[in-house]
This record gives sequence, structure tokens and C-alpha cells, in this order.
Amino acid sequence: MANGDLLEDAGLGTADVDGSSWDKVTAANKALMRKDGNKLSAIGFDSKLPEFLPLWAKSNGADLVSADGKSALLDDPKVVEALEFGIGICADQGGFGTVKAFRDSADFFGKGNQFATNVLGAMPMEQWYINILNDVSEQAPMAFDTFKTTAGQPLSFGTGSAWAIPAAGKNPQAACRYLKTITQTDSWLAAAEARASKREEEKKPFTGLFTANQSADDQIKAKYVDASTALESPWKEAVEASYTANDASFSMPAMPADAEFKQAWLDAVNRVLNGDATATDSLAAGQKEAQAALDKAWADLDNTNATRDAG
Repeated sequence: MANGDLLEDAGLGTADVDGSSWDKVTAANKALMRKDGNKLSAIGFDSKLPEFLPLWAKSNGADLVSADGKSALLDDPKVVEALEFGIGICADQGGFGTVKAFRDSADFFGKGNQFATNVLGAMPMEQWYINILNDVSEQAPMAFDTFKTTAGQPLSFGTGSAWAIPAAGKNPQAACRYLKTITQTDSWLAAAEARASKREEEKKPFTGLFTANQSADDQIKAKYVDASTALESPWKEAVEASYTANDASFSMPAMPADAEFKQAWLDAVNRVLNGDATATDSLAAGQKEAQAALDKAWADLDNTNATRDAG
């Protein structure tokens, strides 16, 4: 997501900030950022660290964990390289503390958001923010494109919520029926119809749903998104980029130590962001923490399963 006016003023386009070339992103960051004396007045490029490390690592050809969720890969040189790149983007703007303070001062969910007030050049961001921007600052000079790997291919990092049924729940059968019902294609289509109708009443475009139900997503796009007469530039490009990215998304595998693993890599990134360690040393320490958590959690799960099978 980018400010089209700032890009144009700097002689740049979305291809300079879509992640396909880290050299271009670095140069664009310097061209787009603004300072009043020594004080940052506009962020050039926000790499969205620490939370977007998995995206930058994947775009560089690396994962933070093996596909089976059992082996941490935080110390992979390509992960280190991705973190060093993101840190460099912050360093060129005065350091992470400066960037974060300026980022946090924006009216992120309101009319005074960073794009509407011309204080952010570009950043990778989740799809849901398109709706926020369209709601509160429809006339903001937005430009959208799909985030890309260093090989120039579309990429997105898929996250979201999951439902679980506690083993000791009072009525697990009803819970199962509930989960099955709300995730069926017809249920998602009904939800989309309600949302699309509401958006039509407000004379605003419906930008789709991403439900983890591929059939539902395809039908919603065909029936409610593609048919939207209100979908004009730049929001049309936003939706197209979202669906393209969604078709090229990755996610973390299921792990019994998911929370501990995530905390290990977040802590590793934050140590570097705060200037307390180098990327190599911090990710090496994070690797040990993450692997220890995974080993313990998988062993505990195996023991639990063995005990249940024996019973």
C-alpha cells in the first residue's frame, strides 16, 4: 500500500516498493522519507518489523520453521539477511525507535491516517486495512500492488483466527455443529450478501472476503466483488492485488508450541531493533529458545497421545 502522490513526486512507482528488489526499496525509502531538521516528518517505507519478519524471510526464500513444525530455522542465513534488510530501512530513517514513535502517532483508523496526511510513502499491510482506508479516507491518493518475492513473484503471509473445542466443554457436539455451520459455503455467501448490501447502502465498494473456504471465496468474488459498480481506481487495483496475493499465500504450520515459537522470533527481532544484539547473534539465540520450546511441546504431545492410546 502506497501514497501515489508521494511516489509520483519522487519519480517512483509501485514496482519500486513492492519488495521485488530490496535495492529499489532501500532507494525509495530514502527518496520518500522527509525530515524537519533531524526530526522525521514522513516515513519513506515501513518494513513492518517485527511482525512481518516471516514475510521478508519467505520473500528471500527462507522459512522460520520446517514444514512439519518440528525444526526451528531462525538462524538460516537468508532469515538473517531479511532481518538485516528491515533493520537497515529503519536505520536510514533514524532507527526503529524513531520510526515506531512516528508510526504510533498516526490516526491509524481515522481520517488522519498516515496515507491521507501524506506522512507515509509505502508499506506492506494486511488486506483488511483496505476497508479502513476506503471507509475513512476514500479520496486519499492511494496506490496498490501485490507484495512480491525477490524473484518477482506474488506473495502474502496468511494469518487468522482458529476455532477450537475444549475437551472438557459442556456440549462439544453442539460446538462441532456450530463450527461446521458457520464455515460452510452457504454461510459465507450469506455473510457476503449482508456485507455487500450494507456497503451498497453506504455507496461504497465491497472488497471481498477471505474465508479459508476457497469455494466460498471464488463465489463471493464473482457475485459481489466483480459485479460491484462502485469498484473504481485505486480500490479496484487494491482488490485485484489482494486476490492475487491470496492465491500465493503461505502460513506457519500447526505447532503445539506456536505461542512460544512466535515469542522466540519476536524477541529475537526486538533485540536487534532495540540495538541490543546483531541479527546473527540474536537469531542464533532465538533459534535455541525456539527449538527448545518445540522439542518440549512435541515430546509432551507424544506422551499425551501415547497415554491416551494405552488407556
